[in-house]
Amino acid sequence: MTRLTALFLLAFSSSIAIAQDLVIDNARIVDGNGGVIDNGSIVVSDGRIVSVGEGAASADDAPRIDAQGRTVMPAFTDAHRHVIQGDPDQWMAEQAEGRMRAWLEAGFTTILSAGDPAEHILELRRRLAEGEIEGPRLIASGRVPLAASPGGFVPGVDPARIDQSRGPNRVMETADAIPHEQTRAAVQALAEAGFDAVKTVIVVTSNGPETETLAVVAEEARRHGMASITHAVTVIDTLAAVEARTDVLVHTPHIGHLTEEQVRTIVDSGIPMVSTLGIFVPTFAVDNEMIRDRTGHDNIARFRDLDPFPYDTLSSAGQGPVNARLLWEGGLLYGYGTDVRYWPAESLAHELRPLRLVFSHADIVQMLTKNAAVTAGLGDETGTLEAGKRADVVIVDGDPLTDIDAVLDIVLVVKDGEVVVDNRG
Repeated sequence: MTRLTALFLLAFSSSIAIAQDLVIDNARIVDGNGGVIDNGSIVVSDGRIVSVGEGAASADDAPRIDAQGRTVMPAFTDAHRHVIQGDPDQWMAEQAEGRMRAWLEAGFTTILSAGDPAEHILELRRRLAEGEIEGPRLIASGRVPLAASPGGFVPGVDPARIDQSRGPNRVMETADAIPHEQTRAAVQALAEAGFDAVKTVIVVTSNGPETETLAVVAEEARRHGMASITHAVTVIDTLAAVEARTDVLVHTPHIGHLTEEQVRTIVDSGIPMVSTLGIFVPTFAVDNEMIRDRTGHDNIARFRDLDPFPYDTLSSAGQGPVNARLLWEGGLLYGYGTDVRYWPAESLAHELRPLRLVFSHADIVQMLTKNAAVTAGLGDETGTLEAGKRADVVIVDGDPLTDIDAVLDIVLVVKDGEVVVDNRG
């Protein structure tokens, strides 16, 4: 068991609501570890995978699913997500059920919330875990600041639009430090509230306290059995987070070009990273509807918040994928995540666009399954099809190893051995 998995696992040790027995046969199995079985079967007992092998399998009285030669693969994980939109009370009352169901329909059985209203995301996690609403398992993170000042976020504005990490918005003067005992108390408060992880945003200032404070956060989080996950979007901030020994880097550095030495420093740290490349790639309405941008001009390109695209961020759409490929070639464990709020099937289709620029179809399958599960802290529980793992499985039409868009064509979804989506007709 990895250290990162151990930090998360206690929160999910009893989250299987209904243990199921099941057999899936006549399947083309893509196991998430790089293996392919052209005609195989999977046996599930008590919500866990018992065996994955060639040919048909025998299991007394267990329900059978004939995959009809379709691809059977691990269910998906989004390791950096924002879940709740708008007024949180209204969202919980009116949208939570439908939005959570949409995750299953898109093939996702695990998501990590990297910044949502604290009270509401914990309540949503409870409802999911206790089966009050149907959806993916949810990992919840709470925030701890790394400096007392200066600020950088404008209330009501998507922070990526005015990215405080990017010049000329980057604050250069030395930030005020937060006493270490105050930081430790903040982490402890999150632990007592029941959070699974601590989210930090690092933007280092000249001789500032950010790296040292992050090291305190990471140490205190581990002491409470939580992981530390860090937003770092420039090369310099990513290196600072590595120095502080955070547990997960929840963005690809998209500002600045990585040198060979910097790649080696990040890779050798053993800290996994989440993709989030689609943030700075424009998205478009299906009907190419025009919207008015900040300069008063009509614009069809939209940002992750679905408002007009801020073109001063467009360079990140190229630099992020380049740095991602350099890190991948160096041996970094790189997992799927989106950092957006819109519908999961749509956000998956969008994140695939920049990933395709620099990764093979097989690379992306690994990111979406095994690697994303690791970055979400559940790599020993899900993400691959092998004995002992949770039976989180999807059946798709097509071959995602040669056409990654096949992951958008969901036929059936199994979570903890229970069929939760069935589109076989």
